[in-house]
Amino acid sequence: MRNIFKVALTGIGLLFSGAAFAQFSVDGQIIQRGEYRHGYGRLINEEGDAAMFIGQRARVNAQYKMDNFKFYVSIQDVRTWGNTPQIKATDPFLSVHEAWAETNIGSNFTLRLGRQELNYDNARFLGNLDWALQGRAHDFALAKYEKESMKLHFGAGYNQDEERLSGTFYTTPRQYKAAQFVRYENVVGEKVNFSLLFWNNGLQYSVLNPANVITEEGIRYMQTLGIPTLKYQAGNTTLSGFYYHQFGEDVSGRNVNAFDASVQVSHQLEFDPEKGNKLRLTAGFEVLSGTDNNATGNVNKSFSPLYGTNHAHNGYMDYFYVGGRHDHSVGLKDIYIRARYDVNPALFLSLNGHSFSTYGDVYQGREELDKNLGVELDFTLGYLINDAVSVQGGYSQMFASETMEALQNIQNPANIQNWGYIMMIYRPTMKNRFIGLLF
Repeated sequence: MRNIFKVALTGIGLLFSGAAFAQFSVDGQIIQRGEYRHGYGRLINEEGDAAMFIGQRARVNAQYKMDNFKFYVSIQDVRTWGNTPQIKATDPFLSVHEAWAETNIGSNFTLRLGRQELNYDNARFLGNLDWALQGRAHDFALAKYEKESMKLHFGAGYNQDEERLSGTFYTTPRQYKAAQFVRYENVVGEKVNFSLLFWNNGLQYSVLNPANVITEEGIRYMQTLGIPTLKYQAGNTTLSGFYYHQFGEDVSGRNVNAFDASVQVSHQLEFDPEKGNKLRLTAGFEVLSGTDNNATGNVNKSFSPLYGTNHAHNGYMDYFYVGGRHDHSVGLKDIYIRARYDVNPALFLSLNGHSFSTYGDVYQGREELDKNLGVELDFTLGYLINDAVSVQGGYSQMFASETMEALQNIQNPANIQNWGYIMMIYRPTMKNRFIGLLF
């Protein structure tokens, strides 16, 4: 008995000794969102019925941290209320969202390997897709060199469906086979912040013969070169913008020549700084190039935001560039105005207005249609209940044009195209208490 007691004391001593050099933490989040959809994502016709449901995401995050090493795992369960019976043995909704290890290699240099989020700038091109309950993560090798305000990140990913004895053909949809990127960020003076990005996106392609046998396969690469962030701060006024250009080949072998450009100005009015009472006004535009819908030839002019959190841009009803909608199409011009009023640090209201039109020409048969797509209004309210819990809700309505109806091939569209939601957000350890919003 005495020997067992000594062993136990020794084990406890080793445990506390290790704790002095390492930190282990567990946290998590739960998001519950009820939605009403009557024209969300796609116009609905008069005979269509509205959809209503409640979705939920639960994540448990565990982190083990030492002086020169960090290990992180995030497990998530994403489901719709009622999609499994009350009594069940198992279901397919549990998954690994992130699982990576990060090692310090010399001064200011780290290497992170594994499944991880890539979330940069305003998430227009690379985002963690936080609005979608499932989110987005990459299987990636990421190297980071950071010193003061300068950040240099670069990395690569190479994907396969499974372990094999031969062959490398990749079939998982909407995924790159291989990708490489470099991103640089810095500050000039104290007022100008900028970043530069290069992303090389490689998609699997194949050529089939009449017997449906693959006769040729490989990777076609499209490059994106951009200035994701260019921001100038002058008192309470912020001037910002971004620009991306795409070139190379698309998966079908066409030459790519496309761009995405945006400029905006924001101004903040402080009514009562002590109470946090303020109003932020933003006006701007974004142009994503597109290809005429009657175009022929070997040039693809349609910009693709690829792996961005596109819900936060171009209207919250997700008609454009979310889930593949409007990809490889006529492009988009978005003129917008945003207003956010903070009643106090715990309560805000916002109203956004978007005027949409196409970049490329739109034809229906031989008739050229007007480029106007319509107007969308988005109202959002957010309230911090306490340090751990917040509530967010919104209502949006689209006033679509005949061109929008023609592009989506909608017959007899309903007079009202709208969407609403209310969301409970439990994030006790996260700074971002609201989801899917740009201000």
